[in-house]
Amino acid sequence: MKVLLIIPPFSQINTPYPSAPQLSGFLRSRGIEARTFDLSLTSALKIFSRPGLERIFSCIAGSEDDVVKRALALRHKYITTIDPVINFLQGKNPNLAYRIVQDGFLPQGEAFSRETDEKGAFGYFSLQDKAKYYSSLLIDDITDIISRTITPHFRLSRYAEKIAQSPPHFDPLLNELKRPMNLIEEMIIEELKKEIEAYGPDVVGFTIPFPGNLLGALVSAKFIKSRYPKIKIIFGGGYVNTELRTLRDERIFDFADYITYDDGELPLLNIIKGLRGESSPFVRTLLRENGKLTFRDDAPEKNLSHEDMFPPSLEGIDASKYIPVTEMLNPMHRIWSDGYWNKLTAAHGCYWHKCTFCDISLDYIKRYSPARAVTIVDWMEDMIMQTGRTAFHFTDEAAPPALLKEVSLEILRRNLAVSWWGNIRFEKAFTEDLARLMALSGCIAVSGGLEVADDRLLSLINKGVTLSQVARVCRGFRDSGIMVHAYLMYGFPTETAQEIINSLELVRQFIKHNLFQSGFWHQFSLTAHSPIALTPEKFNVEVTSSKENPFANNDLGYKDLSGIDHSIFSGGLSKALYNYMHGIGLDWDVTKWFEFRVPKSTVDKSLVKNFIHDTSDLYMPDGKRRALWTGSSPVIKKLGKGEMVVTVHGNSVAAEWNLDHRTAAWLKEAALKADINSTEGVTFGQLKASFPNGEEAFNEFAKTEVWQELRDNILLFV
Repeated sequence: MKVLLIIPPFSQINTPYPSAPQLSGFLRSRGIEARTFDLSLTSALKIFSRPGLERIFSCIAGSEDDVVKRALALRHKYITTIDPVINFLQGKNPNLAYRIVQDGFLPQGEAFSRETDEKGAFGYFSLQDKAKYYSSLLIDDITDIISRTITPHFRLSRYAEKIAQSPPHFDPLLNELKRPMNLIEEMIIEELKKEIEAYGPDVVGFTIPFPGNLLGALVSAKFIKSRYPKIKIIFGGGYVNTELRTLRDERIFDFADYITYDDGELPLLNIIKGLRGESSPFVRTLLRENGKLTFRDDAPEKNLSHEDMFPPSLEGIDASKYIPVTEMLNPMHRIWSDGYWNKLTAAHGCYWHKCTFCDISLDYIKRYSPARAVTIVDWMEDMIMQTGRTAFHFTDEAAPPALLKEVSLEILRRNLAVSWWGNIRFEKAFTEDLARLMALSGCIAVSGGLEVADDRLLSLINKGVTLSQVARVCRGFRDSGIMVHAYLMYGFPTETAQEIINSLELVRQFIKHNLFQSGFWHQFSLTAHSPIALTPEKFNVEVTSSKENPFANNDLGYKDLSGIDHSIFSGGLSKALYNYMHGIGLDWDVTKWFEFRVPKSTVDKSLVKNFIHDTSDLYMPDGKRRALWTGSSPVIKKLGKGEMVVTVHGNSVAAEWNLDHRTAAWLKEAALKADINSTEGVTFGQLKASFPNGEEAFNEFAKTEVWQELRDNILLFV
C-alpha cells in the first residue's frame, strides 16, 4: 500500500514544512511505502516560471489596474528574467548576481518602491545578498499582480487565509469549491495530477498546518475524489488540531474520508492497517458513518514518546529545488525565509505550558516528551545524509535549556560542523556560559516570546520571567554572537495605553543595546483552548462569540471590559519596530511614532542598560556547574625560580601567562578533566577545592587577569 503525504499550497518555499517528512519517516520505519509531496513548492515553481508567467499575462490582458498595466507593458522582461532569477535563488547560477543588481535587468514594480537604506544595508551585506533581495522583490511584484487580477486569495506562503480563519460554518469554503477554478488552482491541480499518476498512491494524507493551507487542501482533495475515487483521503495537522476539534458539519467529509487529531503517527498507522484488512482500532479519528460523524479513539496505545520517533524521511523531497527569499534586510528577521533548513523537534510539547494566552489544554503544548540528546544528534546526522545540508531549525514550542546543553555537547563530541537555531523561553537557565556553548556547537539564533515588556503583565500572563532576567539572557546571546528575535504582544486584557507605550520604550532600549535584532508585534487574540477563554472573568474579559460553531472553533470574539481599543496602536507599534530593526529612530521619543496623542513613557531611559550592567556573576558561577575546556591543551615551559610560562590557544586568542608551578600544574589538570570527552568531568566547586593553598587562594586568583581571560575565552561552566 502506497501513502502520499502532501503539503498543500501555500507554505514557505525555502524549506519543506516538517510534519509530512516526520510522518513519512515514521511510516517507512513500520514498513509502509510512503513519501512526501510538497505541492506548495511545485505549484510555486510552476507559477514562477516562463510558461507560468506566459499563462498569467495572457489571462490578465486588458486589466485597467495601473500597477497591472505597467506589468503588462513589461511582460517580456518578467517572462525572460523569471527562470534565471529562480535558478539564481536556488544557488545554481551565483554569478547572475552581477546582472541582477544592474539597473535595467529586472522589471521594477510596486515592491521596488519600498524605502530602503541601501547604502547602510548593502554596505554590510554582500553582492549576493543584494541580488537575493532584488530577486525577492521581483517575486513580490508577481505575487501582487496575481492577487490584483486572478485571485485575491494568492500570497507567496498562504492561500485564502482569511476565509479559513475560524469560520463558524463550512459554507464560505464550500462556495469557493463550487465556483470554477482560477488559473492558480488549475496549476495546482496540474502538479497534483502529475504526481498521482507517477506515484499511484492508495492513501493520500494532507497535513494542514495553517488557515492558508486549508482551501488548497480542499481543492486538491476535491480533484482526487472526482478523478481517483478509490484513493482514501486523510486530513490532519495544526489547523485541524486547533480549529476543528469540535467539528459537527459533516460536509467536509465529501472531500476527506478521515480526520485525525494531535500527533498523526498512530492514527495514520492504524487507518492504513485497517485499509489493509488488519484488525486495527482507530486512534483519535473522526469519520462519517451512515451520514453521521463518529469520533473513534479505541486503541490502548495513544501516543509514542518523542524518544521513540524516527528521523524525518525526505523521500520525495529535492532540497535543491527550494527557493530562499529575502523578505526583509534585517539579518535575524530574514532567517525564516532565506535558506534551506532541516527541521527537527527536540521535545514534544512545552516544558513550561503555563502561559495564560496559550493553547495549554491541547496535546501539542501540554504533553511534554523530550528526546535524548544522543537521539537528536543521530537524527541530525541522518538528515545531513539525506539532504547534504547542515543547517537545522528546531521547531519546538520552547526548547528546554538543559536539553540544548546536552545537544550542544553531543554536537561538539561528534565534531559536527552545523548551524542551528530554534525557539526558547528567556529564562535564567540560559546563562552566559550556556549561550557560549550553544554558539560553539553552531547555534546562530534563537527566537522567544518577550510578549509584553511589562512586569505586571508578564505576571498576569504567567510567563515565568521578568524583564531584568530577559535582558541578562539576551546579553549572553548577544555577547556569544547569537542573534535574537522577540515575539511581542500588545492588547493583552487589562493592558493600558501607558503600558503599551512603556513596552515600546523598553523594546527601543532592548534593540538599541543590541539585545535582540528583530521582533514582531501581534495583537492579542483569544483562542478557545487558552486559560483566558476558560476563565475570562479572571482577566476582565467578556467572550462575545460562540464556542459551539458547527465548523471551526478557535479564535473567539471578546470584549476587554476596561474599555480600551488596543487596535489603534497597531500602526505606530509596527512602524516603530520596522524602523528599529533597520537602525532608524532609536534615539527618538517613542510618542513620535503615533499620529494621535499618547502618554509619555514613564520608563527610565537607562533601565535596560542598568539590567545588563552587572556582570559579577559571569566570573564566579554556581559550584555545581560542569567545567568545559574549549581551548588547546596547556603547554607549560619552565621560566626559572619555580615560575612557568603557560600557553593556551583558543579559536580567536593566543594566551600566555606566567604562573607558579603549582598553579600551572593545577591548570593543566583542570584542562584535562574539563575536556569535552573526559569521562571523569569536574565542577566549578571541585576546581576551587583543588586549587593550591585552598579556596581562599582561589578567590584571590579569581581576581586576576589570568582568570578573567580564561573565563572570557577558554573555560566554560555549564
